[in-house]
Amino acid sequence: MSGAGNREQVFPTRMTLGLMKGKLKGAQQGHSLLKRKSEALTKRFRDITQRIDEAKRKMGRVMQTAAFSLAEVQYATGDNIGYQVQESVQKARFQVKAKQENVSGVYLPTFESYINEDINDFKLTGLGRGGQQVQRAKLVYTKAVETLVELASLQTAFIILDEVIKVTNRRVNAIEHVIIPRTENTISYINSELDELDREEFYRLKKVQEKKQEAAALSEVEDKERLEAAQAAAAAAATNGKAGDEKLIRNLNHIPDEAEIQKEVEKLAIADDDILKENEDDVIF
Repeated sequence: MSGAGNREQVFPTRMTLGLMKGKLKGAQQGHSLLKRKSEALTKRFRDITQRIDEAKRKMGRVMQTAAFSLAEVQYATGDNIGYQVQESVQKARFQVKAKQENVSGVYLPTFESYINEDINDFKLTGLGRGGQQVQRAKLVYTKAVETLVELASLQTAFIILDEVIKVTNRRVNAIEHVIIPRTENTISYINSELDELDREEFYRLKKVQEKKQEAAALSEVEDKERLEAAQAAAAAAATNGKAGDEKLIRNLNHIPDEAEIQKEVEKLAIADDDILKENEDDVIF
């Protein structure tokens, strides 16, 4: 095919043109949807990035407070109470629930912390010494774990959104810079070829019409000549018929006399093959 550039290799037909137009419309709609999806994901990605920064700053402050609280507990109790806490705990008081959040077709995992107030297995821990410091350390570390769960949820969503945004942007760029221009070039090629075929068909029909007109004009001239010849022949025949009728009328009106009859007989007698030479006796006047 001629003009094969950045376009699809197709035959320039009207059916192909309709298919290419439908493909172009679908590509444009898909580009619009993916563009809006990319914008929504990017907006959520920036929001998560800001929340991660805040959560990390909060995590630093909470862990600092928790470290001081743990130091106070160790100073008040005089030994490491971690073993006592582990021995007294039977059920998990701090629980994590996971759910999914749909953001423009992308499911992001979200973790939520849940504290069961009915469970408090180490409420007697520190009863002998440092009870207040132990309770305060428990509250501070509970807050630290909540902040850690929040940060983990944000980090997971951050990683997933980063990958999805990259894939979406690649698709948007491919549709915008490859598929749509190639389809538009294909449509332009098909239109140009169809226009050329229409011009060829118009020229062919024009030449056929000219041939038909020439043949009709020639046939008209021949018919006119035949008509004139027929009219001339009819006029000549009419003239000859009129002269013959006049001669016949003169002959019918003329009554020959005896001398004219004698001359006619003599003429007949002069001919070589006339039977009057052989049988003159048969002639009766």
